[in-house]
Amino acid sequence: MNLAVSLGKMKLSNPVILASGTCGYGKELVSYLDLNQVGALTIKSLSITPWKGNPPPRVRETCGGMMNSIGLENKGVHRFLEEDLPFLETLTTRVFVGIWGKTIKEYVAVAQELEKARRIDAIEVNVSCPNVEKGGATFLEDEETLRRLVAEVRSVTGKFLIVKVGPQVRDWGKVVSIFEKEKVEAISVTNSFPALSVDVEKMDFFFHLKFAGLSGPAIKPLALKMVYELLCVTALPVIGMGGIATASDALEFLLLGARAIGLGSYTLVNPSSALQVLKGLEEYLTRKQIDDINSIIGKVR
Repeated sequence: MNLAVSLGKMKLSNPVILASGTCGYGKELVSYLDLNQVGALTIKSLSITPWKGNPPPRVRETCGGMMNSIGLENKGVHRFLEEDLPFLETLTTRVFVGIWGKTIKEYVAVAQELEKARRIDAIEVNVSCPNVEKGGATFLEDEETLRRLVAEVRSVTGKFLIVKVGPQVRDWGKVVSIFEKEKVEAISVTNSFPALSVDVEKMDFFFHLKFAGLSGPAIKPLALKMVYELLCVTALPVIGMGGIATASDALEFLLLGARAIGLGSYTLVNPSSALQVLKGLEEYLTRKQIDDINSIIGKVR
């Protein structure tokens, strides 16, 4: 049975990817699963300097999901390269690294540092972050700013370039046009959905910044719609994510045409869930008497 897939020129042993933010720097999961059995792992988004993130509370469970206001906390790219890269160099699976910044200059600085690390296979640019130069709007909300961001990151790295988008996309055609022109090589969809929660006992907003990101099974139908709409306007490889907890969930994204899937929030519930999803994919193909997973990708169009 062939489970290997391709994201353009990027080959993966299977389509199961550990999504950014939920597998930490990789080492956190080694007690629960063999990282070499997944197609790739995505290191949580790094900034140029350490970032403390948002004040607590940071997480709240919801019906069918969770809300988080972590605020992209991370140790910074330099500490990551010093403390975590040696471990990642012992792995055989693909290693993707997310990046973010408050300005375009900061994104570029992180990409320049990662370009020096041969072991890193791909950079995933998180464009759902607030742009402080534009009053806090996300980089997705201004087409010219988005174009500049992607173009300037692309200019400093030859690594495989993925852009991670969220539900702030207003016009897929325009966004895709930017990505294709600036030589983006894959798109991951979706980031969490903006949401709000109220603490009825305190009669106040639950999160310090009012809004938080909703993820988990509750958003899967919305994520599937986004992936489908994106695939209708581009031939770029798509990594589908949002609410995946089982092999059946993953298959929905693959059948629509996603070339791989990202497992996010459910890793926090069950750290070994990626292997269970992978096993479920194998069982599905066996039951359907299919010997190549690529033959079902895009079957539902």
